[in-house]
Amino acid sequence: MTIPAVCIKALRKNFGSVQALKGIDLEIEQGEFFGLLGPNGAGKSTLINALAGLTRPTSGSLQVMGHNVITNYLEARRRLGVVPQEVVFDPFFSVREALIFQSGYFGLTKNDLWVDELLDTLKLTDKADANMRALSGGMKRRVLIAQALVHKPPVVVLDEPTAGVDVELRKSLWRFVRKLHESGHTIVLTTHYLEEAEALCDRIGIIDHGELITLESKQELMRRGLGQKLTVSSNSSLPPVPVELQGKIVNSSEFQLELRLHREQDSVISILDQLRAANFKIDDIGVATDSLEDIFVQLTGEKAQ
Repeated sequence: MTIPAVCIKALRKNFGSVQALKGIDLEIEQGEFFGLLGPNGAGKSTLINALAGLTRPTSGSLQVMGHNVITNYLEARRRLGVVPQEVVFDPFFSVREALIFQSGYFGLTKNDLWVDELLDTLKLTDKADANMRALSGGMKRRVLIAQALVHKPPVVVLDEPTAGVDVELRKSLWRFVRKLHESGHTIVLTTHYLEEAEALCDRIGIIDHGELITLESKQELMRRGLGQKLTVSSNSSLPPVPVELQGKIVNSSEFQLELRLHREQDSVISILDQLRAANFKIDDIGVATDSLEDIFVQLTGEKAQ
């Protein structure tokens, strides 16, 4: 039986009286592209810091590729690469020097060929001898990714890797991450860009208030029956919504009404007939299937940033 890439059991972390994590149980399989989502303050960063050994849990256990993060820290850390949310760097080194020093932390003294490959893949070759202080924010983020990969870890955690970067850099980073996944790496992604999670992840866990409130494949999550949104618009003021439809209202204004429909129970044609019977003069309609963001909002009550 293949061991999980990440195994978290009954993980709790308290900061004084604040319970940041409340008994998280989670397994991530080898080769999986896993999305860890949740509102700000939900506990995502605390979980990642515990996995990386940067914070000690109050109770519970964490393993990376079968190695306990606390009792066998060195072996667990060798198998994990973390790209942090914050852009942190040593201002005294060039890009190449930063990667070579990072290699040394893991006991790798002859890693030049792999460093060169990382520089080339992340389009950093022409910046290899530049001081880290001279790089743009986007280039510094690429260096962070290179540092996380310099010891060739099988598990890579990306904590908000595209936060604050321009669209073009975001696209190039995701092309690189897809290649990483295709080459066999296990990817754990946290992001506020839910369209990215929807496009990339195989399975998604949502954390809210320190608890794992859902853990499903993307397909299962999208099939939850949360439905569609029906939007009707008029060039004249809309009359009151029929009583039997008022529980479906998402948004309403003088000239537009948005209703949530259950995919398997509600008929768009039937709803429109009910509205017309209530003297709605409908000039335009639109139907949209729920996105992952819609589901996220319904489960957590908060919009992604």
